[in-house]
Amino acid sequence: MQDTPQIISVDDHVTEPPDVWLNRLPKAVVQERGPKIVRKKLQFVGGTKGREWIETEDGDPCDAWVYDDATLPISWLTNAIGQESIDFEVTTFDEIRPGCWRQKERLEDMASNHVSAAMCFPNQFRFAGQTFSERADKEYGLQCIRAYNDWMIEEWCGGDGKGILLPVTVVPLWDANLAAEEIRRCANKGSYLVSFPENPWPLGFPSLYTKERFWDPFFQACEETNTIVNMHIGSSSRMTQTSDDAPFIVSSTLTFANSQMSLLDYIFSGTLERFQSLKLSYSEGQVGWQPFVVERADKLWGERDDNEFGSGLKKPPSEYIRERVFYCIFDDDTGLRNRDYIGMSQILFETDYPHADSTFPHTKETFERITTKAGMTEQEAYALARGNAIRGFNLERYGITA
Repeated sequence: MQDTPQIISVDDHVTEPPDVWLNRLPKAVVQERGPKIVRKKLQFVGGTKGREWIETEDGDPCDAWVYDDATLPISWLTNAIGQESIDFEVTTFDEIRPGCWRQKERLEDMASNHVSAAMCFPNQFRFAGQTFSERADKEYGLQCIRAYNDWMIEEWCGGDGKGILLPVTVVPLWDANLAAEEIRRCANKGSYLVSFPENPWPLGFPSLYTKERFWDPFFQACEETNTIVNMHIGSSSRMTQTSDDAPFIVSSTLTFANSQMSLLDYIFSGTLERFQSLKLSYSEGQVGWQPFVVERADKLWGERDDNEFGSGLKKPPSEYIRERVFYCIFDDDTGLRNRDYIGMSQILFETDYPHADSTFPHTKETFERITTKAGMTEQEAYALARGNAIRGFNLERYGITA
């Protein structure tokens, strides 16, 4: 390649600034109930099974989000940019890189990192905003969700960030009709990207298989507005583990398993059959796993369709995912070697700023390395860097056309 294309990252995060809700909800309510930042001293005591901290005088200074009964400390793992080592230790806004939470500095970091646009997922309130849906007061939770989405669209992705920072909104998970309303409301404000759990069932919400088709109003709204359903690794709040005492590296290696299981749910629940223009994206899910999983699903469908195995699909599973399911990578050599089988047009690139796996500040070099190793043409490299994102996500709606 003579010129490496500017990257459109389909998975970045924003660490929510302290004033998000203070500026958009009654101040007295926020000061009493949150979400608000409180300086604490916390010590990490959790393991691979769960991340837990205790408040102690011997703990490390930390800025933590407090929201009713939830305490969410800011950790280095999810704000790792600039950190020498990666761990679960807590930190403060004073210590993390300003680009994590300030728009001006984020735009500067993107420009220096060969990135022209980036989708922005939540960070501290979990990747699909699950925290809001888990609190007892649903009415207040809905107010918090709407305030967050307004901030995301109007402030973080507005002004100098318009058309560069792309808003990813969240929805109330306890009520699919409310979720549908929020999808339409955000679309009317110019946002067409939503973060949704890979699997809502571990969070205590209905699965995709309910006879009542609980989630259909939400999917209908996404289809009507051409809103992309983005499912980030870990958004079901459950990661694959071999045992409670296995080191974290085992779970980290197996993160792609969440995407595998989610894709099969969308296929065999009939969701992709009922909503034939619905689009899905698996953020940080990689794609090297896809060829065998789809091959196996097709074979089982052919051998055991419409019987006690519980399929009944009219077409092979592979027919439902073409040009409709997108896979987001940053270092998947195996996936790129199999790009013709997967569908080159369905593989997208991400930087995962500011997480521990982020390619920042070496995104250009990383991109050149993986595309060269895979023997990609200039056309394929352009598609991976930005073309697939523009076409698949209809980014012309944000002013991005080439």
